[in-house]
Amino acid sequence: MTATDPGPFQLRHDTRGLPQAVETLAKALPARDLKNVLAQANRSSVHKGSTTAFGSMSPKPADWYCFDTGDNDTTDWYPQGMAASSEAGRTDVKALAVTWYWKPAGTATERGIRISFLDLATGKYRHVLLVEPKGTSYSAINIHAGGVAWYGDLIYVVDTAHGMRVFDTRHIYEVKGDDDKIGLKGGKYHAFGYRYVMPQVDGWTAAGAARYSFAAIDRSTSPHLFVSGEYVDPADEPGKTGRVARWALDPDDTLVSGAGGLAAAVDAFTLPAAKIQGALSYKGRWYLSQAASSTKNGSLLVVPAGKPAEVRKMPIGPEDLTCWGEKNQLWSVTEFKGRRVMYAVPV
Repeated sequence: MTATDPGPFQLRHDTRGLPQAVETLAKALPARDLKNVLAQANRSSVHKGSTTAFGSMSPKPADWYCFDTGDNDTTDWYPQGMAASSEAGRTDVKALAVTWYWKPAGTATERGIRISFLDLATGKYRHVLLVEPKGTSYSAINIHAGGVAWYGDLIYVVDTAHGMRVFDTRHIYEVKGDDDKIGLKGGKYHAFGYRYVMPQVDGWTAAGAARYSFAAIDRSTSPHLFVSGEYVDPADEPGKTGRVARWALDPDDTLVSGAGGLAAAVDAFTLPAAKIQGALSYKGRWYLSQAASSTKNGSLLVVPAGKPAEVRKMPIGPEDLTCWGEKNQLWSVTEFKGRRVMYAVPV
């Protein structure tokens, strides 16, 4: 990890009319807190179930949860981001959160992005559709959702070229609409059959020439730090590896910002390798998940300050990273059809 100019990593607070639109939805739809959503989880994971996701990895992960068959085998949705209630500093729930993006084969109506909350106490999980509120309605969000960070009540989802979209676990609403509609139609709210929607409440727009491919929270520092960086495919950008940056966090769960709502990264680093799908710093070390292919094991690069990276094997298709500090574990998720699993490895 080589220190580099953090200047390109700037985010401008961009609330727009989101709070007003969310307030409109709050008056029209019943609110449900995260505990209620977890209590109504309708899908069952398999704790330490059988999976081909680990490939030649030895030893196997310290812990893992397999998605149900439908989510493991679908070619319409792909898991990307990983966050945890420990990362958020939550003590009221013990849960994992995974973002997915819609990428169906052929032509189909855009269904946007969703987030899955897994209750570690029961092993059950539920999908919640993430939506953009507009006036009295809302729409699907067509982004990659490659990374997610959870801090307090807020969920930060990366929007690659545009910055961050912010959601709030205090703003989850129940809908009972049709499977093929989205938003307010015919006097009724719909969400493609999903029971719950979480509308975007805030945003941070990219104000510099950087991309946002993954996200995490470092709770081992004071103040806590928000981490994000760039995925680079060497086939598209020969000779480049990407960068990672960190921002200070306020106690109110938001990025520290100055004049004009501009949040500037406190530091930035050049990554030691390309195809990094997730990154976080923890207790002075960097942890980087590196993809290989849909059939080959990925890698975890562990980089102590000022030292070369130690390379460990990871499952096939490793994505975003989060830290469960109390357990000294890193959690991630794999993306490929038939090999989807949420898993933990030691720090």
